[in-house]
Amino acid sequence: MPSSPGGGTDLYARLLAQGLAEGLKQQFIVDNRPGASGNIGAEIAARAAPDGYTFLVSANPALVINPSLYRNLPYHAERDFTAVARGVISPLVFVSHPSVPVTTLPALVALGKREPGTLPYGSAGAGSTTNLVVKLVEEAAGARFVHVPYKGIGQATQGLLSGETAFMASDIGPVLPHIRSGRVLALAVTERTPQLPGTPTLAEAGYPKIAAYASFSVVAPTGTPPAIVQRMSAEIIKVMKSPAIRDKLDSQGFIPVFDTPDVFAASLKKERQMWAEVIRRNNIVAD
Repeated sequence: MPSSPGGGTDLYARLLAQGLAEGLKQQFIVDNRPGASGNIGAEIAARAAPDGYTFLVSANPALVINPSLYRNLPYHAERDFTAVARGVISPLVFVSHPSVPVTTLPALVALGKREPGTLPYGSAGAGSTTNLVVKLVEEAAGARFVHVPYKGIGQATQGLLSGETAFMASDIGPVLPHIRSGRVLALAVTERTPQLPGTPTLAEAGYPKIAAYASFSVVAPTGTPPAIVQRMSAEIIKVMKSPAIRDKLDSQGFIPVFDTPDVFAASLKKERQMWAEVIRRNNIVAD
């Protein structure tokens, strides 16, 4: 797993490992290899033997964003991996530190326009979905914030809680306890979610054209036998449909997606094209 403990990828990977271990009677080890916006862990997985014993559980960046962000990526996101399971998606939520004098996303944006380049925001890393969704808001509104990239959303959350940053966009799971405790304030979600029923959507906040979410998916090194890919895909879907795991996924704001490997591969290609355009249009480079 190419991210640090405590984020959505970590939560999903550990739930998946638990369910797969029970179903296949085989121990699964979650190996966190964070850094470089997912490139370090992704490269390790890409170079692993394609024998069905190594899989990559990754958020969007390593699979669909980094190919357009890094000139010398140490792996080829499409050629080096075989799609296994779409996994889950999660709406993103904009949250702010209580010290920031705003209670809505429009008010935050207004502050970013009135005092450009002063409000710092955290993300899971340069080019992460949590970085790019803020870029989309900046682009739509004409605001400007200061990006503070971390090695994962867990560390970015700690930066927000300490007041090191003013706000951030995150998948729901890592920040939901802090929203409920009042340590951070939920300003807007990318789409309606039962975990935050009273929080306005981006469309309601004035940004109907912005669509973004976190995605936590499973791929295998290219060359992994098709029978193993199909079996693992089926087992992952079975785990996500099991009542115990499904309840835990729901509690984190995760939405299971039951795509076949072929459908998942097609969606990856479409996402790469979409984010490539966003990165080009905003002239985004890796920090």
